[in-house]
Amino acid sequence: MSSPDLILDALRARLRAAGITYKLLAERIGVSESSVKRMFGQKDMALSRLAEICQATGIPLEELLRGALDTRPQLDALSLPQERSLVANPRLLLMAICCLGHWNVEQVIDTYKLSEAECITLLAELDRLGLIELKPLNRYQLRVSNAFRWLPDGPVQHFFREHVVEDYFAGHFDGAGETLMCLPARLSPASAKELSLKIEQLAAELARLHLNDRRLPAGEREGYTLLLGFRSWELAAFTALRR
Repeated sequence: MSSPDLILDALRARLRAAGITYKLLAERIGVSESSVKRMFGQKDMALSRLAEICQATGIPLEELLRGALDTRPQLDALSLPQERSLVANPRLLLMAICCLGHWNVEQVIDTYKLSEAECITLLAELDRLGLIELKPLNRYQLRVSNAFRWLPDGPVQHFFREHVVEDYFAGHFDGAGETLMCLPARLSPASAKELSLKIEQLAAELARLHLNDRRLPAGEREGYTLLLGFRSWELAAFTALRR
C-alpha cells in the first residue's frame, strides 16, 4: 500500500471515529458530497486539500501523518534479492545489523572504521532495499516488524554459517550473563512443535528487553547475540556407530 493510500485510510478512520460523514465534511469545506466521495474513492487528494480538511475537522495534520506511518505494513522478512544485496557488501550487512540493533550513526562511526559519508551512503542503500526509511539528519525508522527473521537457508543464513558460527562458538561462554547448552531429547512431533513455539516466545522476549534497554545510556549496555537452533539431528560420528 502506498503512502497516499495509508494517509487517506487514516483520515477516513479519524473522520469515522469523530462521527463526521462525507455529507458533513462536504458542508464544512464547501464542496458537493459527490466530490468528497470521489476524492476518497479515487484516492486523489492534493496536500492543500488534505490540510483544509484537517483544519475543518480539527484533526491535527501531523498526527494524521504520524498515524499513517504507524499503520504502514512492516516486513517480517526480506526477499531473496534483498538479502543477496546485503551479503554482497559486508559493510552494508554490518550497517543493516547496526540498524536492527537501533544504533545511530554516531555510534557506528565511534565503533567501526566507517566515515560519516560512508554511513550515509549505506543508509541510503538500506532505504532503497526497504529495510529502513531514511529521515533528515541521518536518522531512520525500521521498516521491519519485531517478528523479523532472516530467510530460512537464505543468503544471510549462509553467510552466518560460513563466517559467524565458528567464531561465535570459539568463545568460552563463561562471562556474566552468558550460557551455552546442548541438550539432546527424544520428542514427539507435537512436543517438538510446542518447543519451537516457546523458542519464538523467547525471541520475542529478547526483542522486548532490547527495546526497553534502548532508554539506557550506551555505556550501560553490552552487545549480546542469541544463537538458537533446534532440529532433528545426530552427530555424524555417532550415526556411523549405529547398527
